[in-house]
Amino acid sequence: MQNLELWHNISCSKSNCTKDFLDDNNFKISIRDYLSNPPSKDELENLLEKLNISIFELVRTGEAIYKELKLENIKDNTLLIKAVLENPILIQRPILVGENKAFIVRPPARIEDIINSFI
Repeated sequence: MQNLELWHNISCSKSNCTKDFLDDNNFKISIRDYLSNPPSKDELENLLEKLNISIFELVRTGEAIYKELKLENIKDNTLLIKAVLENPILIQRPILVGENKAFIVRPPARIEDIINSFI
């Protein structure tokens, strides 16, 4: 199996469910607390490529900061990427990242299917 990294937010129940499943089933993964270790611009763009989505699909629109910054008015990828880099809480979670692809693990019940796609 390829090397896997979980972009994890310890305050998120869905992220914790995913991490618990991986731990309970002895998957060897690295954990990235992306709030204390936010991605660089290159890492974020690489993640978007692996997810095969746009930055608009990665953003958590229910976060207070999304509304405070009026990000719903942004139509430019570059500006939204900048906002996400400055406020990583806006990143969907959890995200399981492999060498060539990544998946947002929502709902957490998808984890088994997602793991199988890395094998």
